[in-house]
Amino acid sequence: MYYISDLLYPVLIFIIVISVYFFRKKKGLNDNIIYYLTLIFYSFLWFMPGILQIILSPILALIVVYFIRFKISKKQKNLLFYTLLAHIVFFAFLMFKSINDEIRFDDVKNIRYQQVILKLKDIRDSQIAHKSVKGYFQNNWDSLVKFIETDSFTITQRKDSSILDIEMTKRYGGVKTYKDIIIIDTLGFIGVKDSLFGSDSRYSQMFYVPNAKDPKTKFELNAGFLNQNGIDIPVFEAKVSKKVILYDQSINLILKENQVQSVDGVNGPSLKIGSMNEINTNGNWPKNYSKGN
Repeated sequence: MYYISDLLYPVLIFIIVISVYFFRKKKGLNDNIIYYLTLIFYSFLWFMPGILQIILSPILALIVVYFIRFKISKKQKNLLFYTLLAHIVFFAFLMFKSINDEIRFDDVKNIRYQQVILKLKDIRDSQIAHKSVKGYFQNNWDSLVKFIETDSFTITQRKDSSILDIEMTKRYGGVKTYKDIIIIDTLGFIGVKDSLFGSDSRYSQMFYVPNAKDPKTKFELNAGFLNQNGIDIPVFEAKVSKKVILYDQSINLILKENQVQSVDGVNGPSLKIGSMNEINTNGNWPKNYSKGN
């Protein structure tokens, strides 16, 4: 995303060049210290914060145009014309490079985010399995992996039935009265690993952040209980900072990405699933990152 202040420098330089073109026949003075200092300061304007660009650009432009119009010689004007023309080309290149860098950043970001999301989904599935068997979420990676490898789901069959209600039968003078019941039969057991991952062993590496600078970088994992209406409800959260995922990208683009607040972007400085502050096992990414996954 680009702002008006990003365009001030090349636009105002263009105005100055046009001024030189129209006024270059006028003769000026040789002593132009203020003029040259203004030009030098103007060159550094590109690297200043946007608010300073907005305030100082018109003032400096007027000073430079004044000296071009009244204070410098024809020879100096011709030299200045080509110098400023080179400035325009140079800063046009910088703008193109800046736009291209952001496009490449988005491409890298989207690929890496999708790879991270795949692992976060595996973590969520593993945590939900742990809760269904143990009654709580796990906050230790080794324990979670061990659970996947050694524990099992109970396979049950649920069916409705009815039996004689002896108490009600007596109450109605021997008239047979029946009551509905639910019968749950245990059919067997299936390993958590086989149920979630089959023959795939990716669960053993799911806690490592893909494409991190250090291959051993792990997701941050937290688990505990959230009290609501006097009831302790299990919660968990797994997350990784965006700067860890995008460690080799422009720091300015990473800082801008951390400020994202959009329905089609990942809001906040981290990619995460679950929450320690609310009952939620969803991720904080939009649906477009999950397409095809």
